[in-house]
Formats: sequence, C-alpha cells, structure tokens
Amino acid sequence: MTRPRIGLALGSGSARGWAHIGVIASLREAGIEPDIVCGASIGALVGAAYVAGRLDELRQWAEQATWREIVGLLDVRLSGGGLIEGRSVVAFLQRLGIAAPIEDYAGRFAAVATDLATGREIWLRSGPVHEAVRASIAIPGIFSPARIGDKWLVDGGLSNPVPVSVCRALGAEVIIAVNLNGDLLGRRFQNERDAPAASGPGRIPVELLGRVLTQLPAAWRGQASQIAQRLMPQGPLTPGYFDVLANCINIMQDRITRSRLAGEPPHVMLLPRLADIALLEFDRASEAIAEGRACVAQALPALRRYLG
Repeated sequence: MTRPRIGLALGSGSARGWAHIGVIASLREAGIEPDIVCGASIGALVGAAYVAGRLDELRQWAEQATWREIVGLLDVRLSGGGLIEGRSVVAFLQRLGIAAPIEDYAGRFAAVATDLATGREIWLRSGPVHEAVRASIAIPGIFSPARIGDKWLVDGGLSNPVPVSVCRALGAEVIIAVNLNGDLLGRRFQNERDAPAASGPGRIPVELLGRVLTQLPAAWRGQASQIAQRLMPQGPLTPGYFDVLANCINIMQDRITRSRLAGEPPHVMLLPRLADIALLEFDRASEAIAEGRACVAQALPALRRYLG
C-alpha cells in the first residue's frame, strides 16, 4: 500500500507564522512528510524554507534574532506603496539559501499572492522562490507591492489566507491546514486593557517609526516626530494607529478564511493559540514555535486516522 499524498497549507499571520516551523518539525518527527506545500504570506516564507531544505537554518535565526537584527531587515522607504521596500528580506532569503527556482525543488510548492489590480489570487509555482515569497508577504500598508511579470502583487492573505484549495489542485489527497488567526478577534484589546500604554504592540512600531523618520529631510523631523507620537496608543483603552491597522487585517483575514474554508475544508485543521503575539513581534519566535508543536501533538490522533 502507498500512503496518500499529503498537502500542507500554511496560513498567513505575520509574526505568528513562526508557529509553522514548530508544526513542520513535529510532523516530521511523527513520520509525516508533506509532499505538497502551499503558503500564503509568512506561510509562503516558512514553506519555501522547508522545500529548500533550510528550515533548521531559519529556525536558528528566528530563535536567536534580536529586535535590532529584525529591524535591520526593514528597509524603510516613503515611496513605492508601503513603508518597507522588501529588498533586505530578499537578500536575507538568499543568504539562507532560499533562492533556487521553485521548479528545481523535489517537493511541490506554491506561494499565494494577490493581484493588486484585479483582486484575484495568483499561484506562484515557478521562478525564483525568493521572488515568490517577497510577493506573498507584501502586507498592505507595510510592504510595498512586488512586481512579477506584468502584475503588481500583494499579500496572499488578502485572497486565500489558508490555501487548502491550492494544495488540492496540486494533487494532495490528505490536506493538513494551519490557521494562525483562529483565536484573534475579540481577545487582543481585552487582554491589554490593564497593560501600560507603552507596552504590547506599541513597543515594536516605535522602532519602525524611528526608521521612517531617518528618511525625512532634517528640517521636517521635529514636526514629523510629534505626528509619529500620535500614532502610538494614548492610553490602555485607546488603540494606536498600528493597533488599528493590525486588527483590521486580523478581521479581514478571519472573515476571508472562514468563507474559504467553508467551501474548501481540509482533512485536519491545526489552530495554534497565538492571540497574544502581535503582527510584527517577530522576536517571539520561540513562543510561536512551541505553540506550533503543541497543536500538532493534540492533532496526532486525527492525523493517524487519515494516514493509517
């Protein structure tokens, strides 16, 4: 008997996506090797590392990276449709060895992006893998769009946040999906009502805003600094600019995910509990990876039933 072809759909979720590393590691330890990997946004990045054989290197970097190193990947520009240009992220992927054409890898892989002009989802299944990942992670308002061919592409989470349908189209017979956003709505602000205004998600954008200010002419920086302070939370009950942006993205992806999965359900759904990790808290990789491992441990009985 031959086992069924296994598809792994890695969902979008920005910094919460480090949980995908823990998911894949635990699946492999259990003898479950995905044949087809499809990812949206951060899911595309981790999925690309897996098919390239560089997942361990990505995990080591993520667990050891300081916030200074993470900010170093944010090449801030005030033009181009986003705060972050993305070239530094591409260079980072190339340094890790995640740079070959997708069609050269043994495992089947697809990154999902969204056509900025039409809103249609785009499946990137050929060409340099780092370019496909760059397009898939282009979060609106944060990363500038990526141009591939004649299209401007943005984050895959806008059109297919958990790409179960892509796995099925590529021939997967049993599909494991990882939804990073299943427990976000209604919890984040409730959990932070008693927290100081300077903590939580506001800690990270301070660094990002500092990079923005360095791009301005010196004569503008004083006034711009005052405006920047207004973008931060003004009190424990008042969300700041980045809080609103992050939660709006969460709401959008939650609604799209529910709709897509209702019509394209996976065989096994993994729901790591990541509500306390904010959009850009990439320095909390160890926590996210551990939660990814934990959700696989809970789902192993169901996985065994499907895989025999």
